[in-house]
Amino acid sequence: MRAKIILLFLFFLSFHVQAQRIDWMKIRKYRVAVLSDSLKENSGLSLSNGKLYTINDSGNSSEIFELNPQNGKITGKINTELQNKDWEAITTDENYFYIGDFGNNNGNRRDLKIYRIRKDSVQDIREIPFQYPQQKEFLKKPHQNNWDAESLIYKNGFLHLFTKEWQSYQTTHYRLNPEKQEEIQNAEKLETYNLGYLATDASYFKNHLYIIGYTKKMEVYLTVFQEDDAGFFFSQKPQKYYLGHALSLGQIEGIEVDENNIYISGESLQTPIGRQKQHFYIIPKSEIKNE
Repeated sequence: MRAKIILLFLFFLSFHVQAQRIDWMKIRKYRVAVLSDSLKENSGLSLSNGKLYTINDSGNSSEIFELNPQNGKITGKINTELQNKDWEAITTDENYFYIGDFGNNNGNRRDLKIYRIRKDSVQDIREIPFQYPQQKEFLKKPHQNNWDAESLIYKNGFLHLFTKEWQSYQTTHYRLNPEKQEEIQNAEKLETYNLGYLATDASYFKNHLYIIGYTKKMEVYLTVFQEDDAGFFFSQKPQKYYLGHALSLGQIEGIEVDENNIYISGESLQTPIGRQKQHFYIIPKSEIKNE
């Protein structure tokens, strides 16, 4: 009887995976390091000129950490002297760092912003405040709202953020102009996708968008989207990967991609079986289909 139950479970699991076009890519074997204790709550990754950068999230220091992309070791720090209310994402262009202070677990923040910090002059900082024009109420609903975000990329002169929607498990793609100087900029809504999990970071490389995150049951997923000719990502069927469970991986909060590798970071996570440390993973791009 037990064997039959196991077989039935495997059958239904296989059917579900096929229906959702989910491939298995268990990433624990690609773990290369435990990150420094200074990065127990790291959130977001960004590559620039061969260097990998990350930050810590809410309530932590306002430093930008420079990492060796081969082993995750800290090789430098940039102290911005800003307030880290709820930093969740970092991206870069040729001249600037962009840090998303838009973590919004409660759904009632009215001070969402992105900091633009010049790379060669940390004193050159500008705030880019914004709002979601579709949001009509600002009630406190912890983990029960669709106005949170942890994912930010830079593409073709614009900042693109992807929401972490606690209620719907969708993600919505918004665009902001970093050059526009307004008191509060309206984020331009472009498209929405039924992701099936909470988006915790994104990366863009050569017309592909990578969104990583986890479910409330802490199952970790990665979805890879192909950009279409109009610059949208959600018009075509993506490829989705199951990466494992946070009990063994940690709370995955960062992703970055280059020509050869996918870099993934997780923050420390307290589990019923003990504390999972803040791990760093490097996955060969050859593991991704159809690229």
